[in-house]
Amino acid sequence: ISGGLAFMLADSLSWPTVYTLMAGMMTVGIVATLAAREPRIDGAPPRTFNDSVVLPLQEFFGRKGVLSALTVLTFILLYKVGDTMAGAMATPFYKALGFSNLEIGAIAKTFGLASALVGGFIGGAVILKMGINRALLLGGILQAASTAAFAALAIIGPSKLALGFVIAFEDITGAMGTAAFTAFMAAQTNKRFTAFQYAILTSLMGVPRTFIAAPTGIWAENLGWAPFFLFCTVAAAPGLLLLLFLLRKQRSTAA
Repeated sequence: ISGGLAFMLADSLSWPTVYTLMAGMMTVGIVATLAAREPRIDGAPPRTFNDSVVLPLQEFFGRKGVLSALTVLTFILLYKVGDTMAGAMATPFYKALGFSNLEIGAIAKTFGLASALVGGFIGGAVILKMGINRALLLGGILQAASTAAFAALAIIGPSKLALGFVIAFEDITGAMGTAAFTAFMAAQTNKRFTAFQYAILTSLMGVPRTFIAAPTGIWAENLGWAPFFLFCTVAAAPGLLLLLFLLRKQRSTAA
C-alpha cells in the first residue's frame, strides 16, 4: 500500500495528500496492537539493567568466544551491504530511466511485492533442504547477481519487460537471502536472552541502511548508473568472504 499504491496515487494526487493517506493507514497497526493480548512469558522477566543487558552480552561473547562473536557481528553488518546500497537508489534509478510513477508503482512495487512473497517461500524451502548456512551463501551470491542485473538494466534502458525481470529477480533473491539471514540471526541467540540478543543483531543488520546507504546518491551521480550498481555488487564480497570463513571454521570445529 505504501509502495505501489502510493506511487499510483501520486500521479493524480499531491504528495502531501498521499502521505496523509499513508499515515491514516498506520492506524490499522495501532488498533491491532492495542487489541492484542500480551504474550505469556515463561519465568520472571528481567528487572534490572544487569539482567536485561549485561548478562545477555556476557552469555553471547562467553558462548562463542570474543573473536568468533565479533566475526559473527561483522558478518551481520556486511551481509546485505551491497543489496542495501542498490535498494536505496532503486526508485531514483527508475525515474532517471524515464519510468512514470504509475509504471514504478505497478511493476517495481506491486509486482515486486508478489515476487518477494514467492522468494520468501523459496527461501524457507531452501533452508529446509540445504540448511541455514548454505542457504545464506546461495542467497548472498544471488543477491549480488541481482544487483549486477540493475547495471544491465541501466545499459538496456527503459524497457518494461527488462524492468519486470530485474525486479522479480531482485525481490525473489532478496527475500531468499532475508529468510536465511533471519534464521541465522535467530540461531545465534540463547532462548533465555532472545529479546536483547536478537534486537542487537537486527539493529546491526539495519546499520548499512542508515549510514552506508546515505552517500549512495553522490556515488551514483559521480559514477553513473551502471558502474554504481557494479560497485554495489562488489560491495557484497566482504560479507560472502566472512561467511565462507565462518563455514570453514564451523566444519573444522565439528571435525
